[in-house]
Amino acid sequence: MVNYCTLTNYNCMYYKQLLWLLVATFLALPMQAQTTQNALQPTTSQDKQTISGYIKDAANGEGLIGVSVYVKETGTGAVTNSYGFYGITLLPGTYTVVISYVGYETQTKTITLGGQNVRLDMELSQEGRNLQEVTVSAEREANVKNIEMSVNRIDTKTLQRIPALLGEVDVVRSIQLLPGVSTVGEGATGFNVRGGSIDQNLVLLDEAPVYNSSHLFGFFSVFNPDAVKDVKLIKGGIPSNYGGRIASILDVRLKEGNAKKPELNGGIGLIFSRLSYERPLFKGKGSFIVAGRRSYADILAQPFLNNDLRGSKFYFYDLTAKANYRINDKNTVFLSGYFGRDVFGADFGFNWGSATASVRWNHVFSDKLFLNTTAYYSNYDYSLDSDLKRKEPNDFFRTDSRIVDYSLKPDFSLFLGKNTITFGGQAILHDFQPGTATAASSGSIRTFGLESKYALENALYIGNDQQISPRLQLQYGLRYSLFNYIGPGEAYAFTTDVPLGTRRLPITTVQYRSGNNIQTYGNWEPRFSAKYELTDNSSLKLSYNRLAQYIHLVSNTTASTPLDIWTPSTNNIKPQIADQIAGGYFRNFGRSRNEFEASVEVYYKWLQNQIDYIDGANLILNKFLEGDLLSGRGRAYGAEFYLKRNTGVVNGWISYTLAKTERQVEGINNGNWFPTRFDKRHTLTSVLLFDPANAKRWNFSATFTLASGTPATFPTNRFEYQGYVVPQNFGNTRNNYRIPPYHRLDLAATLQGRRRPSKRKEDNWVFSVYNVYARKNPFSVYFRQNEDNPRVTEAVRYSVFATLIPSVTYNFKF
Repeated sequence: MVNYCTLTNYNCMYYKQLLWLLVATFLALPMQAQTTQNALQPTTSQDKQTISGYIKDAANGEGLIGVSVYVKETGTGAVTNSYGFYGITLLPGTYTVVISYVGYETQTKTITLGGQNVRLDMELSQEGRNLQEVTVSAEREANVKNIEMSVNRIDTKTLQRIPALLGEVDVVRSIQLLPGVSTVGEGATGFNVRGGSIDQNLVLLDEAPVYNSSHLFGFFSVFNPDAVKDVKLIKGGIPSNYGGRIASILDVRLKEGNAKKPELNGGIGLIFSRLSYERPLFKGKGSFIVAGRRSYADILAQPFLNNDLRGSKFYFYDLTAKANYRINDKNTVFLSGYFGRDVFGADFGFNWGSATASVRWNHVFSDKLFLNTTAYYSNYDYSLDSDLKRKEPNDFFRTDSRIVDYSLKPDFSLFLGKNTITFGGQAILHDFQPGTATAASSGSIRTFGLESKYALENALYIGNDQQISPRLQLQYGLRYSLFNYIGPGEAYAFTTDVPLGTRRLPITTVQYRSGNNIQTYGNWEPRFSAKYELTDNSSLKLSYNRLAQYIHLVSNTTASTPLDIWTPSTNNIKPQIADQIAGGYFRNFGRSRNEFEASVEVYYKWLQNQIDYIDGANLILNKFLEGDLLSGRGRAYGAEFYLKRNTGVVNGWISYTLAKTERQVEGINNGNWFPTRFDKRHTLTSVLLFDPANAKRWNFSATFTLASGTPATFPTNRFEYQGYVVPQNFGNTRNNYRIPPYHRLDLAATLQGRRRPSKRKEDNWVFSVYNVYARKNPFSVYFRQNEDNPRVTEAVRYSVFATLIPSVTYNFKF
């Protein structure tokens, strides 16, 4: 554990100032806000008052995120935060307040502000099928009127409709159907956003980072759909309260649990089953949810495995839980956690998993000031084991690695008329354990490996959402991040007079004691967004953001694996920096004005200090790994087209992305620009949801994906030696070819169970087919010598799924 008292004087002063600033924020601002409130007691007719409160789901008491609270008379309003809270400050008078949210009935209230603030808590009911056409006009204006751009949300109802592999709803695979999001192929972990690698996405589960969001090497995600309330992907215009990654933010929020009645949900599928239970606590003052999943393909397959594979392990499981308790009208506490693990292999295999825990406290200081304080723990670990079955307990080899985070983050929201000010800070302690190996031979056990690395990452931020006029809205802010790579540990200096692209050797080593500062980096990160409404149903948006990332995923494989190494910025590895500018045109149209949503966005991104590798880099248990790394710059630019139909028997969306992602690294590709391994020039996706009017129990869905092949490095020539052919890449070219294009069609049909008024049970059957026309999509292409004629070199296309995959799942709810 790091001893903070042994920090250098400079850093000790900085952290003391940071601590005092946070303390002052906690103590002074509430008093200042209270003083302001007292000063605003009615002395003149122009004193302002505030309408504030929580918006919740009438069925289960869940706080609703992103609800639009709109004031007709002023043309202004607010959007509920991640906990369902909002605040609007207005002059005295009578106002018409419209509260609307996708999938819920719109409510209109008349509020009179006189000499005091008004608390307006509301519960919204989900709309019935016959109300869809009536309410959609008021609900779907967020696409045009919200200042957010490059932001996509997928509600849980839509998630459950999208056809998925083996019929299982999946968050990560679903967001890959959105514009600007892609993957290098089936079986690849994570996802890529606007030219970013998978480690450049900040994936949050109730505000705790998840370092590997995939089960079974990317076929499923770690997010249990029964426990997920909201999924929000931010690709650009990132607010100042987010930081630490340079590509995107995937913010996943868990359900709080049904606060009205007990509820049991579950599903039984071909590969795994899931079960969740939620209920009220303390007479409705709290609630909880517990959800679990476990795959059983390994159990079903055991009778069919031969002797060598008998006893093989290939399964995953996870447990998700959350509880909340409302102390009073001003204080609520939340506790949430996740634990999951994957095991894969026969004698030789892999084992990896994540664990997170978050504690949050919501406090309403006044009608204008809201606080959320989060403390979290995040752990990601993996191991490589030569003897999973422990047939030879005296002879085995095992490596272990992990990354652990501890963090404290206070976030304030201050509602001041046409301004919503957000401010706060965050402190993170990173503990990197890059690798420990244990080897046993004839009962003799030896342990060796690399020393742990430690880092402190801190940030302060402030932002403002300002309504300049009914048509012009600005959102701007500033974030300052400070990163300290600290001891205990060793720091190395490497030779510089070596040919580009070759290994650098260490020349000096300096030992640092616990808490001593090894390297410091600091970055200002400005953020800016603007929205101008051209008409009531169209707008232009513009955004710019700079982001800094201080941790790196070291991987030189085609698709990153769970066994890749995380490392901090050091004296030899600089933080990654990204600048992105984006602009877009948004328009809603159709018979109900908002029947269709359409948008076109263009973006350009500059990337600094991008990590690459020399040929033959050694990443496993390499003490001098930094000598095998190269640094370069990158650029990504493109256009995203999106069209969505919200109403009608047939609805869904279609998106097309035209993009290019390149990198330039001295020592690779002769110093010329080359496409990254996740560059896809063209990507077309569509989602179709069909609800036939004459088939009340059936609904259908389909997805289609068409994408350019990813780049790959192929041999350019060959030479023969004693009858054998040796392929060669002449000229040190990188990613000089592309594998064939990817395309796939998936179908699904859902049969709802018969509803009986006397029973609370709801159930359905989901039938789906993945890869309907059995396309043999290539994941990679490699070269080998022909077995019959070694003089002939042949290319082999490797496909993860080369056939269609049917599935059936039974879901139930009590």
